[in-house]
Amino acid sequence: MQSIRNIAIIAHVDHGKTTLVDKIIDQAKILDDRKVRTELLLDSNDLERERGITILSKNVSITYKDVKINVIDTPGHADFGGEVERVLKMADGVLLLVDAFEGPMPQTRFVLSKALELGLIPIVVVNKVDKENCTPDLVHEKVFDLMFALDATEEQLDFTTIYGSAKNGWMSTDWQQPTDNIIPLLDAVIDVIPEAPYKEGTPQMQITSLDFSSFTGRIAIGRVYRGDLEIAKDYMLCKADGTTKKVRIKELHVFEGMGKASVKKVRSGDICAITGIEGFEIGDTIADLMEPEVLPRIEVDQPTMSMLFTINNSPFFGKEGKFVTSRHLRDRLFKETEKNLALRVDATDSEDKFNVYGRGVLHLSVLIETMRREGYELQVGRPQVIIKEIDGVKSEPFETLVIDIPEDVASKAINLVSLRKGDLLVMEPKGDLQHLEFNIPSRGLIGLRNKILTATAGAAIINHRFSEYQPYKGDFSEDTKGAIVSAAAGKATAYAIDRLQDRGRFFIDPNDEIYIGQVIGENSKSDDMGVNLIKGKKLSNVRSSGTDEAAKIFPKVDFSLEECMEYIRDDEYLEVTPLSLRMRKINFRP
Repeated sequence: MQSIRNIAIIAHVDHGKTTLVDKIIDQAKILDDRKVRTELLLDSNDLERERGITILSKNVSITYKDVKINVIDTPGHADFGGEVERVLKMADGVLLLVDAFEGPMPQTRFVLSKALELGLIPIVVVNKVDKENCTPDLVHEKVFDLMFALDATEEQLDFTTIYGSAKNGWMSTDWQQPTDNIIPLLDAVIDVIPEAPYKEGTPQMQITSLDFSSFTGRIAIGRVYRGDLEIAKDYMLCKADGTTKKVRIKELHVFEGMGKASVKKVRSGDICAITGIEGFEIGDTIADLMEPEVLPRIEVDQPTMSMLFTINNSPFFGKEGKFVTSRHLRDRLFKETEKNLALRVDATDSEDKFNVYGRGVLHLSVLIETMRREGYELQVGRPQVIIKEIDGVKSEPFETLVIDIPEDVASKAINLVSLRKGDLLVMEPKGDLQHLEFNIPSRGLIGLRNKILTATAGAAIINHRFSEYQPYKGDFSEDTKGAIVSAAAGKATAYAIDRLQDRGRFFIDPNDEIYIGQVIGENSKSDDMGVNLIKGKKLSNVRSSGTDEAAKIFPKVDFSLEECMEYIRDDEYLEVTPLSLRMRKINFRP
């Protein structure tokens, strides 16, 4: 029986997880040399490639020294914690990847705490040791302190450390002695990570991931916990509500290289994909037909933020999207909850409005961006944090906010965070930057990133993660600017925009089509202002040459999806279509 190691790679965003997986794939010579090679092989989703982050976890398998190593690439962002929590269930050990300059970051703490709770054995990989001013030895100490703070066991604290540069393709036990390959890392995996045990008895497997194929339908992925699974045999599917259902496995696949290989039987300890089962959900157990035993379900942290999703009812409704009705919206949102564990959708008393609960603005924005790329048109309201009553006390979610910033502009960031009821916990130098840590209410983070980046000319590095619910901190005074709202429909003229430029900044260009109620700019004062941008210049029949000056129009302010979500007010909707993002007043009378 082949020896198996199951490892998950965990790290903060952009510390090099997916790059390291690429090098492991190269070292194992999985890919055909004749095929065109791309970077970041596992970030296959368009959104992942554009943003440079991992959103969905992926599996890949290599064979090294006759040992099968299943590698699971996990997201680094706490907003995708639902993904991390369930895939760690498949692993026996983790590779904790830490940047040699930045050290452990907020998201590192989040994913590491989950891994230590499950009792997984860590190998620490200090990556990017070729960076300037990096301090690998200091980072090693910081990781030890972090593990100690997270109540790691003595066995977990006695971790192996490997140093190297995934980008340059080398790993070594001593960072001052570079090698020319990553074999020291693979050797450490085989020596340190415990072998996946073979457990005798009736079969048990928990479904921890989903895949979909247009040929075979939904595919259940998980690790066989006990016994063996075989094709063409009947098993019992144990569901969340306690009901059971007889199912038959049509096909079994194990992961091999970047793909899957069809097998007749899978042993316990290995990770497999099953086709032919209908009506399953993540967390369900596949068990013996005669004596089904249920595995404990996956616990996922609760959502902290909600948004109202509704159909697009603006004057431009249906011009750009394929799926525009409330039925389309309902089906798509409830379909998403099947695989997105940290997401919750509640219907409201209105047929076309849904409350969607998620882990943060990024979590919800990735769903909205995916939907608009699929051809959906919808409107969303402003993100709201979820307020709970805990032991009779009104409580709200708090987050740990970490800002690395040049020293000369640090006071600006501290001032902005303090206005949002943030408390400064840590302030220390880190290379040529100042390292700041705050405890701040989650609602204070909505729109804060933009303000800090504007105030510091883009020099701040900002990260945050959910910490806990704490007593409500009261309202904070916001210096809000009013909106410039269109009071007429048609094409905006350069003449009208030019005349109003001293009143605020605009979000549209000349000749853009606009409608009544659309937010087309930001007023420099605090109240809303309705304007007519359709008006052209009155032309007389006698014109002297040279009296007109050419209109000098500033470039429009371009917002990303997340910036729009954080910018809109409570009385506004964000209209999202495959081609456009428009902000509009919900009820506007010119």
